[in-house]
Amino acid sequence: MKAYVVQPLYSMDYSKIDEFFKWEMAQFDACDDSLDIIVFPEGCDIPCLAATKEDYYAAIAQYTDKLLQKASETAKRCNAIVVVNGHAKTQAGYRNSTFVFDRKGELAGRYDKQHLTPGESSKIHLDDEYTFDYEPVYVLDLEGVRYAFLICYDFYFYEAYAAIARKNVDVIIGCSHQRSDPHEVLSIINKFCAYHCNAYMLRSSVSMGLDSPIGGCSCAIAPDGTVLHDMKSEVGGFTVEFDPKKKYYKPAGFQGALMPHYEYIEMGRRPWKYRPAGSAICRHDDVMPYPRTCAHRGYNSVAPENSMPALGAAVALGAEEIEFDVWATKDGVLVSSHDMVLERVSTGTGNIWDYTYEELLALDFGVKYGEKFKGLKVVTFEEILKKFACHVIMNIHVKIWDMGWNDNDYLEKIVALIRQYDCVKWVYFMSSNDEKLRKVKAYAPDIKICVGQIYDTQTPGKIVDRAIALGAEKLQFFWDLPTPEDVQAAHAHGIRCNYCQADDEESARKCLEMGVDCILTNDYFAIAQIVDEYKAK
Repeated sequence: MKAYVVQPLYSMDYSKIDEFFKWEMAQFDACDDSLDIIVFPEGCDIPCLAATKEDYYAAIAQYTDKLLQKASETAKRCNAIVVVNGHAKTQAGYRNSTFVFDRKGELAGRYDKQHLTPGESSKIHLDDEYTFDYEPVYVLDLEGVRYAFLICYDFYFYEAYAAIARKNVDVIIGCSHQRSDPHEVLSIINKFCAYHCNAYMLRSSVSMGLDSPIGGCSCAIAPDGTVLHDMKSEVGGFTVEFDPKKKYYKPAGFQGALMPHYEYIEMGRRPWKYRPAGSAICRHDDVMPYPRTCAHRGYNSVAPENSMPALGAAVALGAEEIEFDVWATKDGVLVSSHDMVLERVSTGTGNIWDYTYEELLALDFGVKYGEKFKGLKVVTFEEILKKFACHVIMNIHVKIWDMGWNDNDYLEKIVALIRQYDCVKWVYFMSSNDEKLRKVKAYAPDIKICVGQIYDTQTPGKIVDRAIALGAEKLQFFWDLPTPEDVQAAHAHGIRCNYCQADDEESARKCLEMGVDCILTNDYFAIAQIVDEYKAK
């Protein structure tokens, strides 16, 4: 296979965009029928910095169609596969996409960038909805050669390399900018990707200037990590020939059998040694859409409240949030129970904090709900995190803080467990104790707080003032429905509003109409259908 990889000069001057686009068009014209594949970098339809959203979309409107037409014509003229990156229009907007044209000039495949930069999502507002859904690794099989793709920011998500490697691809096409990393770092990333995936890497990027030590590094890398060519900051292109089916096999450990590097890694893979990942991971709190339904004490109309069955049922049915309560035992184990006293929820008597964890385990936390749950044990805070971390947003009502325990509020221990299970962005703390919430803000400012309404002693309007004073991200109205003005006042300060609790259709609809962001309910599935219906409209 003979490849031609292009590296244009990149400009920070948007007024030069027409000149730079013409340079790219000339690169297409310079290709001939000796080539098998031609690769261009990311953003060929925006070859200069578009500092504003208006400039960005103006470039797309002016250049994207011309780019794709030229790529198709070149593929047909040169009898070669042509790979370019531009923008694909969808019903939800534009996507940063790599287009592949076969030798007949037909569109053979399209890869949509899987990891959008914050600027692409929030500033440019590209379509990113699909990036939160499960998708298998995109592999394009052309003429018996299996291609995988990366676009710029994708290169930094090394955990994705393992998924690519499992697809037994032959060539990885990287359309990139990566305009801030030095050559040495880019070289490491490129070689590691090729080596780990046992595939050839063809990466096309942009030069930041002939003397620039950053960016560039369009390259061809062999599966064993050998650099076949690296342009550094040169401008133009290079050709390289290689056999895409030639693989690299290494000993699986000292004197071990020969196999691909990734297969050797898979032999030793273990659970709980890596960051949470996979199709069960949901969007974190910053990007999970509103309005939401929160299963209060879990889906407790089908299973005992604050139990693993109740929490699990809610998660399995797609709850955006679950709510549960945290207490501490006599010996300092964090457990979940709504009540501080045991009579209603278990076969015990007295207060939770008067029992050790082992003593609580001797009690039955299911039989009072129903005989079919006889034998259910108290659940620990860590068990909940271990099972559901990053699978759902967690509204953690820390009852210890509501009680105002000054001797030990267990803040450090609670935060340490959240960090251990890597779910900071998926949790927030709810409490009606402002002093404790102020302490949380100082100790763990990256974890959100929710100010709870003080039951029976405070009108809904007063909680808004408290939340503003605390710099809270959320607040939680309790029992008394707030007014639309209360909700608007909170929203004006960027504060999201929960309501606890709506168990009937009328209350739920009133909450939605006044702009409540999250409805806590004891009847999850019934209320969730109302919320989903509202969102669909």
